[in-house]
Amino acid sequence: MCFREMKKHDERASDMGQAIKLTGGCLCGAVKFTATPENRRVGACHCDMCRRWTAGPFLSIGCANTIKIENDAAVAIYKSSEWAERHFCSKCGSTLWYKFVGPQEHFVSAEAFDDTAGFEFSHQNFMDEKPEYYNFSNETKNMTGAEVIAAYAPPSAGGDNV
Repeated sequence: MCFREMKKHDERASDMGQAIKLTGGCLCGAVKFTATPENRRVGACHCDMCRRWTAGPFLSIGCANTIKIENDAAVAIYKSSEWAERHFCSKCGSTLWYKFVGPQEHFVSAEAFDDTAGFEFSHQNFMDEKPEYYNFSNETKNMTGAEVIAAYAPPSAGGDNV
């Protein structure tokens, strides 16, 4: 099967709800990984921590606990709150993923994947912290920080930021 046929097969499998394992990595190549996104929906987080971490909104895809790292020695971790960690390459600084401390929920940077074909921008979080100087034109589901915390944060999270 040629690359073009494989890609069409993958798109059909994804449409049918089958999970597709994707490869990814950092800018310098020190970190390589595979992950199986839960779906192809990309979300943007506008919280002040994500914006400082990525120099803009953090665009990510949920991958649950499917990440398999080829070289975890190059992965650095910053515990940004009582309930979340941010993982990045210790060599080049590339943003890799955001992870809840307790449950193995990973939100992988959409642009860390080698192939983003079929990704769809679907939702935005912490809209109440989004700066006024940019706006996305896509129609998405939009939630404030309080709505995100109420919907997803572990009970012990309280009012901590992400």
